[in-house]
Parts: sequence; C-alpha cells; structure tokens
Amino acid sequence: MDWIEVTARTVEDAKELALDRLGVVEDELEFEVLDEPRGGLFRRSDARIRARVKPLSREKPVDRRRRRRGSERQGPRSASTGRGRTPTAVADGEQPPPPEGGGAERGRSRRRRGRGGGNNGGRDGADVGTGEPRNRGSAPRPKTRVEEPQEAQVDVETMPIEDQAAHAAEFAGELVRVMGFEGTVRTEIGDDDVTVRIEGENLGVLVGPRGVTLHALEEVVRAAVQRHAGGHSARVHVDVSGYRERRREALAAFARNIAAEVKESGTARSLEPMTSPDRKVVHDVVAEIDGVSTLSEGEDPRRRVVIRPE
Repeated sequence: MDWIEVTARTVEDAKELALDRLGVVEDELEFEVLDEPRGGLFRRSDARIRARVKPLSREKPVDRRRRRRGSERQGPRSASTGRGRTPTAVADGEQPPPPEGGGAERGRSRRRRGRGGGNNGGRDGADVGTGEPRNRGSAPRPKTRVEEPQEAQVDVETMPIEDQAAHAAEFAGELVRVMGFEGTVRTEIGDDDVTVRIEGENLGVLVGPRGVTLHALEEVVRAAVQRHAGGHSARVHVDVSGYRERRREALAAFARNIAAEVKESGTARSLEPMTSPDRKVVHDVVAEIDGVSTLSEGEDPRRRVVIRPE
C-alpha cells in the first residue's frame, strides 16, 4: 500500500489521524516521523509523518536454530577438557602435559614389574593388568569427543492467505448458524486482506444501529482467524448484505455536503462519533476537496471527525 503524509500539532495526533485515514488499528500501522513539532515565539510548525498499512509478509522466514547455552562463548566440550577448559596445544613429538596431580595418578596407575629379575614370563615392559607394552615415547590415544545433541530446528511460516480466508468463511458461517440465521458466506482475497461477505434475508440484526453489531462481528471473526494463523494474520473485513458499500456511498455524499457548508461559512463542523472504517471514508472524501481539511478528536468509541476550513 502507498504511503500517505499526515500533519498535526503533535506526533501522536498525526498518528491518530493516519489510523483514521487508513482505517486500521494501531498494530496494523507502519509510520515514520518526517518532522518533529517545533514551537517558536511567532510561529509554530506542526509534526509531519508518513504512514501506511503494514504489509503482510508471505515469504517464509529464515530458519532459526536454537543454539545451546554458552556455545557462542566457548568451544565444544570433550571428555578430556573437563568443564569447558580449553585444551593446551601440544607440538609434534612432545609429551602432553600431565593432568592435575598427574605424578601421583601415574604412580598409582602403574604397577611394578613382577619379581624374578629380567625373566617375568615374557611380560617385561608390559602393564600387568593389560599385557600391553608401555611405550613412553608414543602419543596418547585419541579420546572420543562427546558432542551435545543439537536441538530441533524451529521453522516458522506464515499461513497462506487462502487458508485464512477459508477459516474465516467457515467460522463466520457457523457463527451465523448458531445465532439462528440462514445465509451464504463467500470471501474475497485482496493483496493483504480478506473480505467476508454474508448474504441472506432478514440479516439486519447482524448489522445493528449504525453498524455497531457488524463491527463487533468483524472483530470476533478477525480474532478467530488471527488465533488460527498463530498470531500473524491478514486484515479481515466482514460485510452483511452489502451494508458496507451502501454506508460508504451515503457517508461520501454526506461528507461532501458538510465540506461545502464549511467552505461557505468558514466554520468548522464536528460530525457524530464513527467507527474507524467510517472515519476513513470521510477523511478520503474531504482530502479530495480544496479549501477544507479534516482531523479527529476524542477517544473511541466517541471519536469523531472534524471538518474545518483551511
């Protein structure tokens, strides 16, 4: 989605205005501060940001491998190095240094030759316990390195938007049935969003006064898809019997009439509280009319759009 530029008295106000114009919640907004607000004796400059709807990445993230604790700070352990001690380098032809207490250990491990002088049954120069020759000049036997097992790779992948749309349709259809209504459910897939359209007769109760029930229904379906997708889902919109389109057309005509009155009178007009999608419609329509601008004030659910002369 393209970037938009928004100007307001503070960065927070500019951010709220961008949320209204894009019709999204805060988690779905990506923005950058272009100009910080500055105050002066005779002139004050407003904050200016650019913002857009955060794009939904469909690429498979890079595999992440968990590293065992401390592996980045020290080398692999072996049976001969003890607790993470770095082995001492040994040059060719040299004897390795004895372990701690090596003289005593070596003295205890060796046994005296058998009695009888030089004739001890052909076992001269051999350890009594093993019968293997002692070669003091040879290198020690290589010891087996004990490697710690690697943990399994953690592969995180974004669920395809088609699967999210299928789950949204299934959940919305079941929800409508449980509420005691009959209707058909179909979905439309955009770049980064899914629109669930519910069609049928006598479904006005699913819309509610000024679309309040529809807005709640949309939030429930969106939460279900987000949970099914593991926390990262597409933006989900729900429409019942074409209400959204009719509401959009009526709001656009209403905003144009109010904008014309504001231009003629030079007096700002504050509209009734609206949901975020409805505020977006007003912002978009007024942005195309010269001589007037919009801002939002208040907190949800009482947040409203103000149309003012420039």
